[in-house]
Amino acid sequence: MFETLGSLTASPWIYALVALSIVLDVFLPVLPSGVLVITAAAAAAAAGATGPVPVPEQVPDILLLLVIATTASVLGDMAAFRLGRRGGARLDRAIARSRRLTRAHERLGTALARGGGALVVIARFAPAGRSVVSLGAGKTQRKVAEFLPWSVLAGMAWAGYSVALGYFGTQWLGTQWLGTALSVVALFAAGALAAFLVRRPPPAAATAA
Repeated sequence: MFETLGSLTASPWIYALVALSIVLDVFLPVLPSGVLVITAAAAAAAAGATGPVPVPEQVPDILLLLVIATTASVLGDMAAFRLGRRGGARLDRAIARSRRLTRAHERLGTALARGGGALVVIARFAPAGRSVVSLGAGKTQRKVAEFLPWSVLAGMAWAGYSVALGYFGTQWLGTQWLGTALSVVALFAAGALAAFLVRRPPPAAATAA
């Protein structure tokens, strides 16, 4: 898989692919948007390294990749936010059909009420957390001015972390495929930690228990 993704980084279409994947994975969390960002960043790092493996002449620009990933993340969040505001009964039925989504929605809804905007940043790293938080913020009729700044901060944090993993991981390890693989593991580890923090009961509940 890494070889296939690596060949895409030599094409200017990598930016469009990254942007589209990030926008859509708020609705389809199975899309490998993080893997795409890491692979593109790793290719940019490999271009500046010297070694026996030839590097394509055309590689992603690291700053442009960071801007596109952040912007696409915010656009996807806002699309889900708008859907949450306008979904009404249809969205409620869609959530009710999924037991997992219902439980996540309840947990994150409680966390939104107690945790403020910091949850938006943490949930950006958790599997499907971005989807539930963005939909939940819209469903509870929160103002755009309350949600958007945190969405921007979450997008910057996630994009910066993903780009840094791929870029510096490849630079430090000196091998693109190894840097990419370990960076993906680190991304999933951050997601697991974020999921734990989001699902952790509030201090009052923990004390009462």
